[in-house]
Amino acid sequence: MYSVVLKYKNKNKLIDKNDNFNFKGFMMVSKNKFFKINNCKIKYIKVINKKLANPLVSEKVNKKYTKLINYLTDLLIDDNDDSGESLQEVLNQIEKFRLEIKVKYREYLNQLELEMMSKQLIILQKEAKKRMLELQNKYFEVLNNRNNGKRCK
Repeated sequence: MYSVVLKYKNKNKLIDKNDNFNFKGFMMVSKNKFFKINNCKIKYIKVINKKLANPLVSEKVNKKYTKLINYLTDLLIDDNDDSGESLQEVLNQIEKFRLEIKVKYREYLNQLELEMMSKQLIILQKEAKKRMLELQNKYFEVLNNRNNGKRCK
């Protein structure tokens, strides 16, 4: 691990700091597999300051969030599923995303961003649960009709 020193004597020099891995921060990964700083190739940069990490984390989470929303709406629109597997997949993906945000990114995001994502996910979750209940009711109605028909004979 390297640290950029801002002291006057070693200003903007990279110094090897292998013993300082215990810092809490957001690991920033380069799209090009490494960062190039002062002709040194660096794979990871850990952003320790939460204010500096917020835009980075926000951008990453928003990309994941928009992909998730598009995927979930496609699953909810799909009417070919009579078993409810796609609806169960919607609920699973929502819970997975919430857990990932809670564990990895919550401390770097502000409250407004979290509330906005949460509200939309709650709406999609309620819609999926409502459709699952409708499918279960249809299934029980079909079973009742079959059982009632056998008793009449």
